[in-house]
Amino acid sequence: MKNFFKLKTTWTNAEFIPLKLCIASAYILIGIYFVDFFKTYWQLIALVFFITVIASVSMWIKKMKQNN
Repeated sequence: MKNFFKLKTTWTNAEFIPLKLCIASAYILIGIYFVDFFKTYWQLIALVFFITVIASVSMWIKKMKQNN
């Protein structure tokens, strides 16, 4: 039996649409439920967001350069 976390698969962009919608709707539901919490810590959450955006874009650019 193979380890579930070591299995590899490829996804097309169209196949990611339901997953992205699922994640986005979960974030909206969490945001609605914990609105006061997010108002208190919005600066920390924004900082984490910007750091992860920069990390993701840099990894994406690095991967694009490796493929060329």
